[in-house]
Amino acid sequence: MAISNESTAATSEQSGAPKFYYPSEELAQNSNIMAYAREKGFSSFEELYQWTIQEPQQFWSDMATRFLEWYQPWNQVLDESNAPFFKWFTGGKINIVHNAVDRHVNGPNRDKTALIWESEQGESRRYTYGQLAEEVNRFANVLRSLGVQKGDIVTIYLSRVPELLFAMLATVKIGAMHSVVYGGFSIDALQARIVDAKSRVVITGDGGWMNNKIVELKKITDAAVDEAQGLVEKVLVVRRTGHDIAFNESRDVWYHELAAQPAMDEPCATEQMDAEDPMFLLYTSGSTGTPKGLVHSCGGYQVQVAATLSFTFDIKPDDVYWCTADPGWITGHSYIVYGPFILGATQVVYEGAPTYPNPGRWWEIAQKYGVTIQYTAPTAVRSLMRFGDEVPRQYDLSKLRLLGSVGEPINPEAWRWYYRVVGQERCPIMDTWWQTETGGFMIAPNPTTPLKPGSGTKPFLGIEADVLTEEGQPASGNDDGLLVIKRPWPAMLRTIHGDPQRYVDTYWSRLPGNYTAGDSARKDEDGYYWIIGRIDDVIKVSGYRLGTAEVESALVSHPAVAEAAAIGLPHELKGNAIHTYVILRQGHEPSDALADELRKHVGKELGPIARPETVNFVPNLPKTRSGKIMRRVLKARALGLPEGDLSTLEG
Repeated sequence: MAISNESTAATSEQSGAPKFYYPSEELAQNSNIMAYAREKGFSSFEELYQWTIQEPQQFWSDMATRFLEWYQPWNQVLDESNAPFFKWFTGGKINIVHNAVDRHVNGPNRDKTALIWESEQGESRRYTYGQLAEEVNRFANVLRSLGVQKGDIVTIYLSRVPELLFAMLATVKIGAMHSVVYGGFSIDALQARIVDAKSRVVITGDGGWMNNKIVELKKITDAAVDEAQGLVEKVLVVRRTGHDIAFNESRDVWYHELAAQPAMDEPCATEQMDAEDPMFLLYTSGSTGTPKGLVHSCGGYQVQVAATLSFTFDIKPDDVYWCTADPGWITGHSYIVYGPFILGATQVVYEGAPTYPNPGRWWEIAQKYGVTIQYTAPTAVRSLMRFGDEVPRQYDLSKLRLLGSVGEPINPEAWRWYYRVVGQERCPIMDTWWQTETGGFMIAPNPTTPLKPGSGTKPFLGIEADVLTEEGQPASGNDDGLLVIKRPWPAMLRTIHGDPQRYVDTYWSRLPGNYTAGDSARKDEDGYYWIIGRIDDVIKVSGYRLGTAEVESALVSHPAVAEAAAIGLPHELKGNAIHTYVILRQGHEPSDALADELRKHVGKELGPIARPETVNFVPNLPKTRSGKIMRRVLKARALGLPEGDLSTLEG
């Protein structure tokens, strides 16, 4: 997500680069957001925005009827009576699967392509909206045959295959909740999420493909389920790779065998859900070692997802949209599985790495399917940038009209390369700031916005943000402060699963009355927001949030380690990389071999994404007198910066 600082902003202006990059007048005037502005009697985005801040409930009510069908209308847009446990569209009845799938079957989109899937190996499949409905219906019947009921939580651990989307949609169709776990997570990470969600049914695959290697999803699932001590009753296995796997006949069920039964093609009713019924859990790392199961609801979530995708990425009926994220993250939930289908879009999903079998793979796919909108992470942009301008220029990318960035800082150099080489100076970049917690875009440009490389620009319609000091006062011009959201929004998380007090403590206690995002930011003279970085002990690596406590716990679980600290340092490709500091137990000596062993150990415990860049052996760690590790001191030392106030450092 957007990032900058004083020095990068100054550098860009000193280098002679333009301060603003302007979308074309044609794109701006023909955009979905300007069509809505004109309907409301406004001639500019700024006028429209001011109205949505003055009348937020009217605006969100408009969005709820503009993009969605409801079984039963709501009787109250926003219920603030039990803040910060806000409720939206209370009394309304809805199901996101009706809006994303069912209603298209009886309309003009029935035979329109909904999904184009391609793998590293060159396999491809296409599904119309009619076929998507059949697949989701069949999957829903399979889940019901396994005893899944309304209110159950189903854990899903799959690679980026169509069945992942079908499984998520099918779960929600029958009124259950899904907890999707990213297919790169380890045994322990999967086990912890299964246990916290109390899932009796887990969906996995025999494997997945990444960089021409099989990811052993079933083997990891088996180990995690075994550690869950009898909680899981059934493991539904999707056949993907066809390689040999262990199969427990009393617990494991092949999806394709169940789905082939004639009864699975019978109509499966879509459950009418209350707008405030929970829809899914998604776990995210926190500043303590335990991942937080964030709860999102059925109604407000889909209102904001549909509105933000339509107005930010300007999706039109003939667009081919491609979000390169994994559905296991919130970006994939909101802007692959749900948003595009609600809007009746055609989208591409790709299983594989961006550089296999060659660094032109993404551009080849964009050319092949005529992609018009691409939404990706800065890590991917930076990794593809390394191969030079000539690789993308070998492909016809003339259909592209909008680009997007998500998940981590995009430095101005990468922004400009993406704009110049991939977008051919024609495609504005929608650099979006938001979180797993927010459910949808919060700060983002639109096709009318003058763009500054590295800035997420300004808040979305109806969103009131600010940058405050620790005392709750507005930060003065260009000073860093705490990024806050000043009023509730429809797609916000409703609570932390099983721990409502942690929800209050984490997000609403630091500056009472404000949602504290956990990011530091500044606001420039034009009112543009620049996200600086995390203020809690969370490291973003390639857009993935990892708690320092998780990494440190993994290190200390090794018999050689007595204490450990983890920090994030800037990395050319990943945005940040994990660097660790280790105090060894008596009887163990520092060595390169041990450092490598510890790196691999963390990778095994948490997944490859968490493997540290370095392991530094140290005799002690900087701590406060109360024993808290001062990670900022470690970071300052590593970067050669002033260490700041050390008055609380133990003697």
